[in-house]
Amino acid sequence: MKRGQFDQLVSLVISIAVIAIVLTVAFLIMSEGKNQIGDIESLDADGDGTINSTECQQSMACNSTATMQAATDDIPGWIPIIVIVTIGAVILGMIRMFRA
Repeated sequence: MKRGQFDQLVSLVISIAVIAIVLTVAFLIMSEGKNQIGDIESLDADGDGTINSTECQQSMACNSTATMQAATDDIPGWIPIIVIVTIGAVILGMIRMFRA
């Protein structure tokens, strides 16, 4: 593997790791925001510290946060696909390098 290819691979791995970390933090913030909305609007009727879907439907802010969470649920599923495609590209590049 040439030095330029290795540098490209390192930058790709770093960018995928950063995307995964940013998504994790964003989902944690959305989850905590939903709980805070529930605390502010006293939506936790059963007192267990979590807000179920029936309690959340009573509030427009909580409902919109739940909708945003549902809309972004499939984004983390793309990260393994990107990693597999990257590994495939590296393998194909190595095969090509050894053939030449």
